Amino acid sequence: MGLANCRMDKSVVRNAATIIVVRNPQNDPRVLMGQRGKSAAFMPNKFVFPGGAVDHGDQDIPLLEDVSEPCKSRLENCLDVSCNAIAAAAIRELWEESGLVLGERAAWHTPPSDWQDFANLGFRPTPKGLRFVFRAITPPGRPRRFDARFFLLDAAHLHGDLDDFSRASDELSHLQWIQLPQARSFDLPFITEVVLAEVSSRLPILDAPESVPFFKNNDEESLFLRLRG
Repeated sequence: MGLANCRMDKSVVRNAATIIVVRNPQNDPRVLMGQRGKSAAFMPNKFVFPGGAVDHGDQDIPLLEDVSEPCKSRLENCLDVSCNAIAAAAIRELWEESGLVLGERAAWHTPPSDWQDFANLGFRPTPKGLRFVFRAITPPGRPRRFDARFFLLDAAHLHGDLDDFSRASDELSHLQWIQLPQARSFDLPFITEVVLAEVSSRLPILDAPESVPFFKNNDEESLFLRLRG
């Protein structure tokens, strides 16, 4: 996970990406979550969605297509890296932390080392199905700070057995599909609770929202904004 090895000034806000994967959104919606380690510098012991910091190499990952509109415009309006890099980070973190593949059958020219196992399965990443639905900046004073973009994804876009986490790294433990009514009984970060409430209110619709909620926290003030475009 990109944020796990972050060695830098704690005041630096890093770009990050998270995927909220929803299974059976029409009938019995469940979200994919796992537990962070007790020794983690950021949100220890908390149950979270797969996600993490954007790595430098994510900028150059050859996605099979661009992020769809209106998500692309909304991401481009608020980023100092490309929206494709944010999407690539989200797909990479999902792969690393759960072993699940968001991609299509296609060959790579020369896959980077951290994508080699993904490429060995015969897939290249695609943001098809990703919908930008939330943005939040970690408040000042935390051990790590991130400018996180949350993507919503129907699990039907994933390949393979959705219950097979054998390829997952050890970043998250207790990976599981949690029924939405039960999710709030887990030990969740505040922002995860907020995002879950937002997603739950819109299900079974998984399209991009009319506007994207944005918790903007800085040293001067905390604002709740809406990103449109």
